[in-house]
Amino acid sequence: MTEPQEFDVVIIGAGAVGENAADRVVQGGLTAVLVEAELVGGECSYWACMPSKALLRSGTALLAAQSVAGSREAVTGTLDASAVFKRRDTFTSNWQDDGQADWVRDAGIELLRGHAWLTGERTVEVATNDGGTHHLRARHAVVLATGSTPTVPPLPGLSDIHYWGTREATSAQTVPNRLAVLGGGVSGAELAQAYARLGSAVTLVARGELLAMYPRDARELVAAGLRSDGVDLRLNTSSTGVSRNDAGEIVLDLEGGQQIVADELLVSTGRHPALEGLGLESLGLGTEKLDTDTTGRVAGHDWLYAVGDAASKVLLTHQGKYEARATGSAIAARAAGELQGTPEPWSRCSQTADDHAVPNVVFTDPEIAMVGLSLDQARSAGINASEVSLPIAVGGSSLYADDYKGWAQLVVDEDRKVLVGAIFAGPGVAELLHSATVAVVGQVPMERLWHAVPSYPTISEVWLRLLEKYGL
Repeated sequence: MTEPQEFDVVIIGAGAVGENAADRVVQGGLTAVLVEAELVGGECSYWACMPSKALLRSGTALLAAQSVAGSREAVTGTLDASAVFKRRDTFTSNWQDDGQADWVRDAGIELLRGHAWLTGERTVEVATNDGGTHHLRARHAVVLATGSTPTVPPLPGLSDIHYWGTREATSAQTVPNRLAVLGGGVSGAELAQAYARLGSAVTLVARGELLAMYPRDARELVAAGLRSDGVDLRLNTSSTGVSRNDAGEIVLDLEGGQQIVADELLVSTGRHPALEGLGLESLGLGTEKLDTDTTGRVAGHDWLYAVGDAASKVLLTHQGKYEARATGSAIAARAAGELQGTPEPWSRCSQTADDHAVPNVVFTDPEIAMVGLSLDQARSAGINASEVSLPIAVGGSSLYADDYKGWAQLVVDEDRKVLVGAIFAGPGVAELLHSATVAVVGQVPMERLWHAVPSYPTISEVWLRLLEKYGL
């Protein structure tokens, strides 16, 4: 066997998270190699964040124009699906990763294309895409940045038919006349609305509520938005089986004997860490979930790290990139002898925000934007929490749309008098989120927040109304 090629750090997975980890360790003076079996840039670039939001944006822009007198009268016609798909394709670089690979090279990072797995402590074997075998050894660390994979429900008949996952939905080139969506989470809701606005007759089936992880006031606004686009919501409804009939149509069987007939079925029932096939069993580790500390280091293995979806803490691209930057900094600091043990919370080597200030957006129309803890989460964590909430009805919202409907909530730690959570629902509210994130991360006292005067007339004026209702 040939001698393994040595690098300071080996990163398995060259998506956005792996790229950030590699870039940070290289900036810290270490050498790094990225190993990737598919496209450099990963799921977010080609099949998730970017293409899904591109599919949604055209419909959101059209509705925004139709929501204001004057522009409403100037807008005629409906979305041009082929133009929407063409624009979407530009955001995926037509599923070519040349630009991303060039960035990796220019950043001083080695790139190896192939499937990698651990063979022992700090050792990695790669079956390269050209049929060869490569052996790597990490002087300091191996980082798992392998992302996540769809969770397929145990639905009778599903394995016997061709169906869409989120990859197929975000990369499709035609609009099905009828689309059935299985799953009421973020991806299911977003893609149901995107295809409804592109002209498909969409039925969404969910075992529970739509977007059940968000407060009822927020999710009811989204449900109303979907219904106004023609989406047939079958909530709190279980599917019992699926098949394709002789005409090639999807037949989805529901509890109670009802059936949905569609041309395509999108299964969007969650994701789980992509840890299979990485050789973790040889290290005494499981493939369902890894136990990591605030630097991403795997318990019991001081050389092994997991970041992003692979770490299973927060399955969000931006949070995974944050974790990767903290992990890369920690690896470089440990290599230089500058970090021993656990870093201080909120330091550049610690992933503290994972526990306190995760921002997330549902890019439906209306949107939901949330950071930190919900009221129930805060109280479950032992926080003496209160909430203040109200409809978004300010000068800026009335200018934004003629019949603007929105809702906002702040969650307050009453013992410390600081914000621990915030949620906004309504058109355009995603741009409100970072101010709330800064307030939560900065642990800004409520009395000081009152002095952060929102510009008039903007939707941000809802901050003033919330603080006044709180009693400031």
